[in-house]
Amino acid sequence: MMVEVENAATKLPVSVIVVNYNAGPFLTECVHSAYSSASEILVVDNASTDLSLELCAQRFPDEAKLKIIRNAANLGFAAACNIGTRGATKPYILFLNPDCALSADSLNHMVRVLEANPAAGMAGGLLMNADGTEQEGGRRAVPTPWRSFVRAFGLYRFDHYWPSVFYDFHLHKQALPPRPVEVEAISGALMLVRREALEDVGLWDEGYFLHCEDLDWCMRFQQKGWKILFVPGAPVLHHKGACSRSRPIFVEWHKHKGMMRFYRKFFRHQYPGIVMWLVGGGVWLRFGAVASLHAIRDAARRLGLR
Repeated sequence: MMVEVENAATKLPVSVIVVNYNAGPFLTECVHSAYSSASEILVVDNASTDLSLELCAQRFPDEAKLKIIRNAANLGFAAACNIGTRGATKPYILFLNPDCALSADSLNHMVRVLEANPAAGMAGGLLMNADGTEQEGGRRAVPTPWRSFVRAFGLYRFDHYWPSVFYDFHLHKQALPPRPVEVEAISGALMLVRREALEDVGLWDEGYFLHCEDLDWCMRFQQKGWKILFVPGAPVLHHKGACSRSRPIFVEWHKHKGMMRFYRKFFRHQYPGIVMWLVGGGVWLRFGAVASLHAIRDAARRLGLR
């Protein structure tokens, strides 16, 4: 069967980079979904301790286009993406989370969209939940400090009255567009990037360990004049959080730390110091609340209360 797919499919000029950390069987499903269409697949493993690499190697024992790069430590998402980028050889690079599974024609469709839009530097597809609904984050506006404030306190509910003021940066609740559209940001779980644009913008910022590095890259692509496209006709199943459930507080720490780096890097000169101070206070208050909730839930599980 694998030989039949290999002969029948025309390989796209795409290098797929999958950063893995304890993704379990999801990794094999992810690689399989890209297997028949991509020219090469690079799995960059951040020192996983589960059987995800072994399961993948068993599924594709003699696959020449699958390369596994084993890091000695968990270097973070951005650093692992950069390692994969340096080993990639094709004119298009797809950054794909190991808990994602491409639909049959999704990658082909995204490549066609980029080829038809030379001013576009990257494209993202339609991230789907297991129940078939659109997942948040696949298309979004940049979460500026004000937009984040609006989101955190639920003020986006007033967007029907003052849409320019109370704007929710998550766009998945809006009607799905009939064709590819330009957006401010897409998700790092699924990013097809033109190599020419990548070389112009530069690699991922390794100052982020986990979360917000994709927003950083989207901002930098826009600053360099590259458009970012959302492709609704490219559905991708995303088992969101599959790789982070075992260490929720660790993930939340780096998420909030990444938010602070993002705000300071791009908005500190646009907002008064007192506003940035309030934003920072809000970020860490939120982390404290979320971390406490996870700690309580973990304690309840240990005590057999849940």
